Amino acid sequence: MRQNVTLAELPLRPELVGEEPYGAPQLDVPVRLNVNENPYPPGPSIIADMAAAIASVAAEVNRYPDREALGLRRDLAAYLGHGLTADQIWAANGSNEVMTHLLQAFAGPGRRVLSFPPTYSMYPEYARNTHSGYVTCPRREDFGIDPAAALAAIAEHAPSVVVITTPNNPTGTTTPLETIRQIVAGTEAIVVVDEAYQEFARNPGDTSLTLLPEFGNLVVSRTMSKAFALAGGRVGYFAATPAIVDACRIVRLPYHL
Repeated sequence: MRQNVTLAELPLRPELVGEEPYGAPQLDVPVRLNVNENPYPPGPSIIADMAAAIASVAAEVNRYPDREALGLRRDLAAYLGHGLTADQIWAANGSNEVMTHLLQAFAGPGRRVLSFPPTYSMYPEYARNTHSGYVTCPRREDFGIDPAAALAAIAEHAPSVVVITTPNNPTGTTTPLETIRQIVAGTEAIVVVDEAYQEFARNPGDTSLTLLPEFGNLVVSRTMSKAFALAGGRVGYFAATPAIVDACRIVRLPYHL
């Protein structure tokens, strides 16, 4: 094959033919609403702390990091509260990798992922990239989720993973905890509640973290990219039963974070 080969001439996976890479325009403007970045940078004291932390570990950068990121996971558990411990937290290279780990572990060939559009546009790409089927249950006209319709869609499609985004991107709609409880209780599938914007909710304490003691198939995903202004740091994480964390440890790449 010649050196200046085109993409069309490569043996690309069939489902990737004609696809475009995901990516909103990275505009040089003060406020980037199209990627929902926090427009405020870290304050001077935080920047100084970050610089000091980097200096303290630079002498050991020739060594691999702790592949389990236990220090980070302990800190994230402490931030979330609700009695969570490090073995109930998983962290990865942004919430994108968190979702990829979950679908690698629980979806894949012959399995389906169910979500509720309009919602985050990356979900079908996560499914495609993990060879998973992608099915949907449309939201109501007010962008809420009808629990009866959701359970009917689960019965029809038999997904192995269900994704609920609250507050929803792009509509901002919050899904009531009782709706989430009904859906999680009505399926054996892994139910991922994506709370990337929970810190911005009117009532941030109304979180699916409160349901974790009831359900072993519930995952609550969060990110440091939005409220914490750390989009460039690429840290996403979830809370779940330790068994789900162990499942993600199987599929993660070594030293992924």
